[in-house]
Amino acid sequence: MSAWTNFEVWWRGMTAAGIAGGANGVITGFAAVGIDPQHFNLQAGLHATLSIAGVSALMSAIIGVAAYLKQSPLPQGAVIRDP
Repeated sequence: MSAWTNFEVWWRGMTAAGIAGGANGVITGFAAVGIDPQHFNLQAGLHATLSIAGVSALMSAIIGVAAYLKQSPLPQGAVIRDP
């Protein structure tokens, strides 16, 4: 495998981790409808529901990417050289 291919695989894995974390966060945000339906619902509380889903998605995506970077901090074969 070339260095570009290794980087591409690493980048795709990190992107997938962010997408998976974000999707998990959206589901978690909409779960708030079941926990507190007076504040979080799809009618009068739609703004609050979408806000909590968005923030939860962002935070979960950050956690997903951080977990991936912990597992694979640099693409395999990457060489760090001192200037």
